[in-house]
Amino acid sequence: MSGALAWDGASHPSTLFDVSGHSALVVGATGAFGQMASRVLAAAGARVTLTGANEGKLSSLAQELTSKGAEVETVALRPTSAADAEAMVAAAAGRFGRLDIVVVASGLNKVGATVDQPVEDWDAVMDANVRGPWLVCRAAGAQLLAQGGGGKIVLLSSTRGKLGHPAGYSAYCPSKAAVDLLAKTLATEWGAKGINVNAIAPTVFRSDLTGWMYAAEGPGQKTREAMLSRIPLGRLAEPEDFAGALLYLVSRASDFCTGQILYVDGGYTAG
Repeated sequence: MSGALAWDGASHPSTLFDVSGHSALVVGATGAFGQMASRVLAAAGARVTLTGANEGKLSSLAQELTSKGAEVETVALRPTSAADAEAMVAAAAGRFGRLDIVVVASGLNKVGATVDQPVEDWDAVMDANVRGPWLVCRAAGAQLLAQGGGGKIVLLSSTRGKLGHPAGYSAYCPSKAAVDLLAKTLATEWGAKGINVNAIAPTVFRSDLTGWMYAAEGPGQKTREAMLSRIPLGRLAEPEDFAGALLYLVSRASDFCTGQILYVDGGYTAG
């Protein structure tokens, strides 16, 4: 996928973003970010392997994409073990002949005051947000290195990897900071092999977990107003707001971009 010259100047610049025919693995495909990534990649012509523990949602998403002409494989697993992560990678490479793109969109948050939070909750957040992505990167890295030709890995971080939060985020914030350094570390380790590793760091975006903040009335109104006061663009995010950043990071357009944390946050971290 990678090369010293991504665009020769003779073809249209849009070809830099062409991922048609590429084999893409989306881990956590049934979440809000994962669904967006799956739809964007499939619409762009990639052959997608979708993973997630919710078989019903996974099947529904696969049917949706298949009905639009996409080639889709599904694996009903979370990356809770090395074997699970390896099975995801093997499914993608086995079905489509190789692996080119990996998007790790899975994650978890358990909010609680630090002195009251059960250690088990802290462990669960770290397992989901750090250990799981590391296991996927480990398995995907082995595949990409073995087959040659480089590849693109995109991790899901957060503005909370950079900024603390007073409302019981002592597991989540450190876990996302770890994701940032995982992206940077793997970028340095694998860069010579043409493997780009980056992360997208959103602020709040609409999902099953944050929908209460988007309601016109109700308990989320104060929280929403407090967030909006710090977002220069004046609105909360939708999953589709990350589509352009994702397509950039998985395509040749980003061949000279690695180890970066791309804040797609409406300006939240700018001030």
